[in-house]
Amino acid sequence: MENILLVEFGKRLKALRKEKGLKQIDMAEIMGMTDRQYQSYEYGKVNVPATTLSFFADFFGVTTDYLLGRGE
Repeated sequence: MENILLVEFGKRLKALRKEKGLKQIDMAEIMGMTDRQYQSYEYGKVNVPATTLSFFADFFGVTTDYLLGRGE
């Protein structure tokens, strides 16, 4: 069963990445991880550590609530 929260996070993360004109491999490099590790976030397959969530929010200039689908 899919975790709806993680799926929504992945959708928002993907949209924000595309808005910046970045590829998944670019984000993986920025994050210091493999592209497969980064993809697991966009695909909603793994829980996101709080520090990673905070990084994404700061990097994209949005709130953590927005990333989690709790706000527009």
